[in-house]
Amino acid sequence: MTRTVPTPEEMHALGGELAALLRAGDLVVLRGDLGAGKTTLTQGIGAGLGVRGAVTSPTFVIARVHPSVTGGPALVHVDAYRLGSLAEVDDLDLDASLAESVTVVEWGAGLVEGLADDRLEVTVSRALGAGGDETRTVDVVAVGERWAGAALPA
Repeated sequence: MTRTVPTPEEMHALGGELAALLRAGDLVVLRGDLGAGKTTLTQGIGAGLGVRGAVTSPTFVIARVHPSVTGGPALVHVDAYRLGSLAEVDDLDLDASLAESVTVVEWGAGLVEGLADDRLEVTVSRALGAGGDETRTVDVVAVGERWAGAALPA
């Protein structure tokens, strides 16, 4: 699935659409430059999952857990930007909460794929639009049997 996302509000809404597909045990790996909209997308996922607390960039704490207020899975939001090795990722013990949470990892490409055979790999790219406005293109690639045949947002 590839979608052009012209505003932060639409990025947030896309996160809500993805949240409707997510369940406990799901891993979402986010790629994109600084300011591309990864955290805004995650905020939409958090809103869609009905989690407690403001979903903000976890850059300085590396990982935040947002419990559900609706009885659904918690959101584990991770920023792997400052992590340089698989050992550092392993130290976070993400696999301990993976089965009962939705885990979203910003900057996780090349570091967290081993946590789950099934995952969504999301790349957010910035581009200058026809009117000079900055838009985003979001590419979602479904990996694994869990996502075989899944209807991703168009």
